Amino acid sequence: MKLYMRIAPELYLKELVVGGLDRVYEIGKQFRNEGIDLTHNPEFTTCEFYMAFADYYDSMELTDNMLSGMVKELTGGYKIKYHANRLDNDPIEIDFASPFRRIYTIEELEKMANLSMPKDLASDETNIYLVDACKKFDVKCPPPQRTTRLLDKLVGHFLEETCVNPTFIINHPEIMSPLAKWHRSKPGLTERFELFINKHELCNAYTVE
Repeated sequence: MKLYMRIAPELYLKELVVGGLDRVYEIGKQFRNEGIDLTHNPEFTTCEFYMAFADYYDSMELTDNMLSGMVKELTGGYKIKYHANRLDNDPIEIDFASPFRRIYTIEELEKMANLSMPKDLASDETNIYLVDACKKFDVKCPPPQRTTRLLDKLVGHFLEETCVNPTFIINHPEIMSPLAKWHRSKPGLTERFELFINKHELCNAYTVE
């Protein structure tokens, strides 16, 4: 039997939406040869869904209600204890009460790191500015030091570390989100979100054309 290791169900789910099924989802295994570390495994399971006539606000609300409701149904409340640092250390408390916190990628990064980035995030000026910012805060970003990688490292250092309780990091720059729809009112940004819980990314979604 010839078997295939698939990297994503995206294409087939989108074909179903175009074909007239307004809401589709699939839970299944994916395989990606992108390296392995403590938070990345080449073999993983995803829940991927698409909704016609919806945007990233709808997706955030659905995700919020689904996860909050699951925790309530399973535990009887919204707060759970989780041993994030081995069983011999005290557990942390994670609060899944809705609504989840939402923070704006660039605005929050500038606020927390006391930065004032150039308006054109794709410019050489921005790249130089971010290289200097990483040096200032001792944020490691080995070559190639592209603007997207520099931004990602800074977001990880300043924003993701605050996301113990469920938090949506939203409105990523266009240069970081080539598949997402451009933001309807904020030039240079996109209608995208990532959900972080206990400092780890659990969801990535966006409005599409």
